Amino acid sequence: MRAGNRSLPGLSIGFACAAYAFLYLPIVVLVVYSFNRDGVGGFPPQHWTLDWYRTLFDDSAMWTAVGNSAIVALSTVVLSMLIGFPAAYALDRYSFPGKAAFQRLVLLPLIVPGVITGISLLLLAVSSGFHLSLATVILGHSTALTAVAATEIFAGLAKLDRSLEEASADLGANRLQTLVRIVLPGLQTSLLGTALLVFTLSMDEIAVTFFLIGRENTLPLEIWSRLRRGATPEMNAIATLIFLFSVITIFLSQWLMTRGETGTRIMKETLLAQPVEAAQ
Repeated sequence: MRAGNRSLPGLSIGFACAAYAFLYLPIVVLVVYSFNRDGVGGFPPQHWTLDWYRTLFDDSAMWTAVGNSAIVALSTVVLSMLIGFPAAYALDRYSFPGKAAFQRLVLLPLIVPGVITGISLLLLAVSSGFHLSLATVILGHSTALTAVAATEIFAGLAKLDRSLEEASADLGANRLQTLVRIVLPGLQTSLLGTALLVFTLSMDEIAVTFFLIGRENTLPLEIWSRLRRGATPEMNAIATLIFLFSVITIFLSQWLMTRGETGTRIMKETLLAQPVEAAQ
């Protein structure tokens, strides 16, 4: 038994290393290829170069696609959060007729495949006389990702300490003041995580975008159209930059979340102490 117990940590470490290799080794290979002068062949690289990054920076079509994707993703974050937060707040805080049906309708876009969503939105846009453009893509992404925003915010509201709101009410704050000064600051971690998730999903969305795009191209569609002619090291370069941006975003979000949790704890201690001080 003791020998078997001693072997368990070794098996766990080996399994963890295999899992990490399965997840991240392709990314490492992609990054290495972006510096390989011989292109996507010849591993391991014998000659290192930055020529593919120079080629990428001179590629105006690629950077136009990146800008389009960023515009769509940021607009989608704003719209989905503006619609998703009231929906999540109503589901968590209030009881009303048809609440169960409303909750299922909010979550329905999570179940419907992206192809079906794209086709239905395309038919709606055409029948309504809208010209396909980045605006229709933004509406399509917002329709598909509002369910994600509502679900994540609802989970954050469920974990929020209700005693903070009760203390705020005891101190004379109305519902709007409690929402602005207590609920929203307490939800800043969930709101930030939701915004990052929606932004990432929008940047990566291709099914809905394919049906609603006009003459412009987003980054996934630009890469997909070029891959039909064959993979190039330039693709590895842009993917490496996106990966680096993602890593920086993750560390930044963790730092902001840590600050938010500290601020929430201080706010809770202050609010809960004030009624006691007033009583004394």
